[in-house]
Amino acid sequence: MSEKLIIKGQTPTKGEVTISGAKNSVLKLMAASLLCSDTCVIYNVPNLSDVDIMLEVLAELGAKTKYDKTLKKIEIDSTNITGCTASKEFVSKMRASFCVLGSLVGRQKEAIVALPGGCKIGERRVNFHIKGLEALSCECKIDDGYVVAKASQLNGSIVCFDIPSVGATENVMMAAVTANGVTIIQNAAQEPEIVDLANFLKSMGANIVGAGTSQITITGVKQSELRGCEYTTLPDRIEAGTYMSIIIASRGSGIIKNIFPNHLTLFTGKLLEMGANIKLIDPNTMEVSNNKRLKPMNFITQPYPGFPTDLQALAMALLCCADGISVVTESLYENRFMHVNELWKMGANIIVNKKHAIIKGVDYMVGTSVSSTDLRAGAALVTAAVAARGETEIGSLGHIDRGYENFVEKLRGLNIDAQRICENDLKLGATNDARV
Repeated sequence: MSEKLIIKGQTPTKGEVTISGAKNSVLKLMAASLLCSDTCVIYNVPNLSDVDIMLEVLAELGAKTKYDKTLKKIEIDSTNITGCTASKEFVSKMRASFCVLGSLVGRQKEAIVALPGGCKIGERRVNFHIKGLEALSCECKIDDGYVVAKASQLNGSIVCFDIPSVGATENVMMAAVTANGVTIIQNAAQEPEIVDLANFLKSMGANIVGAGTSQITITGVKQSELRGCEYTTLPDRIEAGTYMSIIIASRGSGIIKNIFPNHLTLFTGKLLEMGANIKLIDPNTMEVSNNKRLKPMNFITQPYPGFPTDLQALAMALLCCADGISVVTESLYENRFMHVNELWKMGANIIVNKKHAIIKGVDYMVGTSVSSTDLRAGAALVTAAVAARGETEIGSLGHIDRGYENFVEKLRGLNIDAQRICENDLKLGATNDARV
């Protein structure tokens, strides 16, 4: 049944929010668990639809899983993997599930994985993944919507990416864990989630150094030497950035707990440049506040440690009511301005010219009916709704469900008037808040 998120704007936030485990990390840890013939236990797992999809992918491959949503814990027993095919039914729903390609090649020396899906934010090619696996002596081809990869034996090599691709770095890392010899990934992605994956793999017995830098070195070990482990997922830096934006948009204040501030250094610096107040209470707790109109700001999205593309739409929502003109350049994905059409409906003044968006701040935004076009666009519309006059109805909540745990509950914990309502019951005021 179609649902909408209803937000009444212009109420300053107060209270606190605790950040969940990182979606973009836990999904890769789940995939990596396929490498060992043992049981891995992952903690701090967020309750998200993407996690449910990954569980289905693992079950299709023969892994046995137990998910305790109360304890935020998943047990994955990959002792008896029975397949090497990840079907279109699941992979087409979520791009992150494509990372079973590397773990299956590393474990089975064969993988048949459907081409990925997920948010339609632009072309996300798999050629870097294939190039990396081929460098490890893997034969790859695309056949009827699947990547088919086979290797009699994986051999370490030098893999150099033209641009730092997160997914390709992860797939090559996982495959290289059991390759003969040494693999060096040059121009590797440096995201915190890459470091989290490397630490998880090392807990299983892998030999990896350099994660978090542009060069990662993996010395292969025998698959039989890998063992089960227990591991806690790092906090979600994009969720943290989302609540920072929401608090600032409301012209209120709030405490954000379970945050790694050094993962958001550039984003935090830009918020300070705009005039927000941000201070650390302790190493993992941040106080955010704002009581005035923001200053304009320019930025270009870049691979980590640059400005995160996942926070571009949220920053743009803030800039819609800033004093002056801001310029946003999206350098990574060609379709990541789809939220602009929805912000226009709320009164935003934005001109898009290819990869650039020019935002002239307006006096105020107005609540209306809008729709999420992708995961982060949905969060940006919430940010705009919090600042807007009146009531905003946000549809297509399936996108938001993919990346934000207990969203309504957390918004309310910050004093935001938010309800999730069945569209057919809008006139009756019936609610269904349990899903976000």
